Amino acid sequence: MDAILLITIVVGGTAVLSWPLGRYLRWAMDPLSLAGPAGRFDRLFRAFGGRLCAAQQDWKQYCSALLVFNVVMFTLAFGILGLQQWLPLNPDGKGALEGSLIFHTAASFTSNTNLQHYSGEVHMSYLSQLGALMWPQFVSAATGIAALTAMARGLPGRAQMGNFFVDLQRATFLVLLPLAALVALLMVLGGMPMTLQGAAKVMTLEGVEQIIARGPVAAFVAIKQLGTNGGGFFGPNSAHPLENPSFFTNVVSTVSILLIPMASVWMFGRIVGHLRHATVLFAVMLLLLLVKIGAAVVAESAPTPAFAGLPIAQDTGNLEGKELRFGAAAGPLWAVATTCTSNGSVNCMHDSLNPLTGLVPMVGMWLNATFGGVGVGMINMFLYVVLAVFVAGMMVGRTPEYLNRRIEMREVKLAVLAMFAHALFVLGGTALFAATAWGQGTLNNPGAHGFSEILYEFSSASANNGSGFEGLGDNTVPWNVATGLVMLLARYLPILLPLAIAGSLARKRASSASAGTLGVDTITFGGMLLATIVFLGALTFFPAAALGPVAEHLQFPK
Repeated sequence: MDAILLITIVVGGTAVLSWPLGRYLRWAMDPLSLAGPAGRFDRLFRAFGGRLCAAQQDWKQYCSALLVFNVVMFTLAFGILGLQQWLPLNPDGKGALEGSLIFHTAASFTSNTNLQHYSGEVHMSYLSQLGALMWPQFVSAATGIAALTAMARGLPGRAQMGNFFVDLQRATFLVLLPLAALVALLMVLGGMPMTLQGAAKVMTLEGVEQIIARGPVAAFVAIKQLGTNGGGFFGPNSAHPLENPSFFTNVVSTVSILLIPMASVWMFGRIVGHLRHATVLFAVMLLLLLVKIGAAVVAESAPTPAFAGLPIAQDTGNLEGKELRFGAAAGPLWAVATTCTSNGSVNCMHDSLNPLTGLVPMVGMWLNATFGGVGVGMINMFLYVVLAVFVAGMMVGRTPEYLNRRIEMREVKLAVLAMFAHALFVLGGTALFAATAWGQGTLNNPGAHGFSEILYEFSSASANNGSGFEGLGDNTVPWNVATGLVMLLARYLPILLPLAIAGSLARKRASSASAGTLGVDTITFGGMLLATIVFLGALTFFPAAALGPVAEHLQFPK
């Protein structure tokens, strides 16, 4: 009953909050009228951006602006990390970072992944935490929201998709900053540190001096959760008592992880002018989320196989690697939420999850569309929608149409290419590292679980998630370079290709609906979409799952 109540509060409460937030996102990102406050903000953003914000952009210009800005973001983050030992806000005297780790970290935070091969309190100065890591958490998330807004503008036939630099400012200053300030205040009230002072030195009861790391944690955590970034201020992430001090902060964090991804669906529906279609998409995503949460909680209610044969109580479920204050259900709930939304933060060690529980977060990253990352989750779902519309149209012998525009081979090829790239990055990287010393030499666990560690790492990098099975010794040059490249490619291909699809559809003449037109706002289409997601995911990733988590589950005595 406690687990059901927690899931209801978090998922149900967030779903309710997402409706008014979706309405606000529409006002902030694509206002119907520039009269009043929306117009004043718009004029301010255009004045601040100057010539960069002056003109409307088609999909090619929008993509070019997006890429240029992200290159600048990567360069600035790389520079701060590479020079941190000489820069200010370094009260604890953090030293230089290794070159491949600098590349990996800059790629990770630029791509909204925040896959960490370092421990924040050990390696990073406050300037690095704020300037190279926290600032990109705002603007990389804003990039995703801007991209979704542009795609949604194009689908109804608007050839000019807006201006990327204006949209970036709208997402940053009107959406992310206000929400982050509110969540940071709640975190401080919940007992989370917020200071620029150095580490605290205290004397233990045994008379030994202990150094306790601290810093601007609340501000960092607020945007890490809201922006589906996930990077931890401390190495253990939200499993650290100062990064997640109480049950209250645990609930606030979990709600923050889901909130904007859910609201993005409603924003999309309002911009394209089809709220009933958005309702179908939201229902499919919510169903997938609840099924995965239920599967994870049930699988984790079994005792951990690591304790088999030991004189230890086996009736409380698997509490290994979890914060005992939150109970056995809070870990699986967070694990599913963080991997369904491309967040990547953790409040328990995913490497300690039971084998089938560990499979569920992987499924979330493989499908990569159960609400998904801020903005980009809805973009990924759009790829499934394109394929579902195409397949359904072929089944009834009609030219497939989406929002009164024909889906033809060009759009299908682009959608398939984006999905194929995700599968290639996950399975190709896993195969390479599982077969070579690059991966084999970094495993702490042999057999199926070791394979799962490699599989999870590449799944996390390709899904721009950032969580990991942390039994893996992944801070090596091969791991840093390989996953850094995967994160960058897997971030921008699934953004650019859907924008190209939207640009292609925008140029087409709208056709009139008829009795044979496939409705995308019906239960039938929702079922077709759900089947497309499940079948594509199973056909692509089940063999890898069978070699990893499934094989590990079967090898333990029942």
